[in-house]
Amino acid sequence: MATIYSLLLGILSFSLCFSTAIKNAVLSNRATPGESRFWEAGPINGQIGRMYRSSEREQRNKLIQIATAELGVSEEGGDNQGQRVGEYLGYVGLGMGYEWCAAFASWCYGQAGFGAPRSAWSPALFPKARRYAAPDIRKGRFKSADLFAIYSSGLRRIHHVGLVKAVDGAMVISIEGNSHDRVESRRRPLSTIYAMANWVE
Repeated sequence: MATIYSLLLGILSFSLCFSTAIKNAVLSNRATPGESRFWEAGPINGQIGRMYRSSEREQRNKLIQIATAELGVSEEGGDNQGQRVGEYLGYVGLGMGYEWCAAFASWCYGQAGFGAPRSAWSPALFPKARRYAAPDIRKGRFKSADLFAIYSSGLRRIHHVGLVKAVDGAMVISIEGNSHDRVESRRRPLSTIYAMANWVE
């Protein structure tokens, strides 16, 4: 009889341990809100990397789509004036009348769901933690929807910013606000770019 009780006790103990292990495994594999389950499952034939790159690519595409939809918006009624220009400036807490290239770039990121950058001050969009190294810029090692900066020797600071749409050899194809008083796409020589910043990753 004692042997049967010992056997039953052993089976019961094993069952409890096994069910607890299964429960813990299920809980640890459950994604929290906003997380991808692939990150917790461990790499499976590089699937995590592909999913991450796909998500990043979608974010960058969304940014470019938002900026592209603004092409042709222009100032109305004076320098740095106009309803849409006022919306860009309002996003960074300013009224009309201010330079708005950085406000436009910030607004695009905000429409895509990013909390930053959010400033009308062009230099603020290029903190060291977000900048690409100079050799990476020279070799075109940056991505669509990154920000580029133009430096003013007269002002001795960054004075203009825009979004990178694409790179074509030694040229950057941009979408930028407050360029000839409007949102436009331009081709800029890579050699004229002072800095690049990545706010997506």
